[in-house]
Amino acid sequence: MAGLFQMLSLACADYRHEKLLSLCSVLGLAAVLTPLLILYGVKFGVVETMTERMKNDPRMLEVSPVSSGRFEARTLKELASEKGVAFVLPRTRSISATMKLSTLPGDDGRRRSCIVSLEPTAAGDPLLARYGCEVPALHLEKRDPAQAQPRGGLGVNLASLQLSGAVLTQEAAEKLGCAKGDMLVGSFERAFEGKISTARVKIRVAGILPLAAQQKDGAYIPLALLEASEDFRDGRGVPALGEENGWSGEPVPEGERVYPGFRLYAATLDDVPLLRARFAERNVATYTHAEEIAQIKSLERGLNVIFSLVCAAAGLGFFFSTASSVFAGIKRKERTLGLLQLAGFSTGAIMLFPLVQVVLTALLGTGLASLVYLAIAHVINSLFQGSLQGLEQVCRLLPCHYGLALGASAGLSLLAALGPAWRSTKIEPSEVIRDV
Repeated sequence: MAGLFQMLSLACADYRHEKLLSLCSVLGLAAVLTPLLILYGVKFGVVETMTERMKNDPRMLEVSPVSSGRFEARTLKELASEKGVAFVLPRTRSISATMKLSTLPGDDGRRRSCIVSLEPTAAGDPLLARYGCEVPALHLEKRDPAQAQPRGGLGVNLASLQLSGAVLTQEAAEKLGCAKGDMLVGSFERAFEGKISTARVKIRVAGILPLAAQQKDGAYIPLALLEASEDFRDGRGVPALGEENGWSGEPVPEGERVYPGFRLYAATLDDVPLLRARFAERNVATYTHAEEIAQIKSLERGLNVIFSLVCAAAGLGFFFSTASSVFAGIKRKERTLGLLQLAGFSTGAIMLFPLVQVVLTALLGTGLASLVYLAIAHVINSLFQGSLQGLEQVCRLLPCHYGLALGASAGLSLLAALGPAWRSTKIEPSEVIRDV
């Protein structure tokens, strides 16, 4: 063991003594490794940025039926428990999924209004969670019909209206001139049996979605209110929302409700094509972003193949370069190594001499290549700063990538040096004594 430590010390001392040759070896490794780090950094950064953007965009995870169908509540509940499904909520008929939103009258008596399309939402909605919006709820309270006197310029007593939350799109909020926390009045009109009637509900703005989420006049409301809108337009009454507020009509028939569609989000990007295929087996055509996801996956596979070929070519060249360099070094130091054998060093200790030096070269070369990479990566990311969001980077490596680079360069160096190192143990001491 003492001989191994002595040989380790001698190898390091010799490496420092031949600093010019050692520097050339370090620069040679850095020259090979730096372009590979930059190439992989760009590949990883670009693909990771595109993938993260897709992951953070709930629309990329959405799976929607192309045409109307017949989906029972029980079926959708079972669908929610299937593998790969993160969120699912039924949709009502689109013809009943509209609402007129109006602001309260101002000092001048004027009020703004906007017709919005409605979407159901509930706890766990990925779209609302992505943009930090509060999940709206329907708050039902007991009202006294006798106090429902028209007031406030809307033909109805505002205090009698039931309250529901709603998350508006930015376009709808701009047309109404409202902000989070404002109170609005939602109106639902119907033409039933030759008579036009209107039902109303009070709306509190629970949040506003940015243009990146949706670019149309829309509102996300509780499913219960959307179901009430559908029942009302079918001529049925919704007593919970108050007949005095216009929600009168025929009783809702018994039986399970059937929905024409649903809002569904996959758990991951990889689940989107799987869910699409699963629905196809059930003869349900769906609209997804599976094609865009497949393009990213294909790009990643193609870049991996290119990088692997470049690495193989560079690694092969580095292998032979290191092997020839170590072989030349051993040839030059045959006399020294022979004398070390005569001094009693073991075969393993003699082999350790060149192996220690190639490991030192791998450590220093990888360190130098990493420093150069960091400088160039900073320049590349600065050039694309305008198109990046948050912590995104065009050229990026993780700490584990540096470890892999060091392990690969050290492993390849040791592999290349094994043959010459083994040859160093075959030096005959008698030949060394003859030349001394």
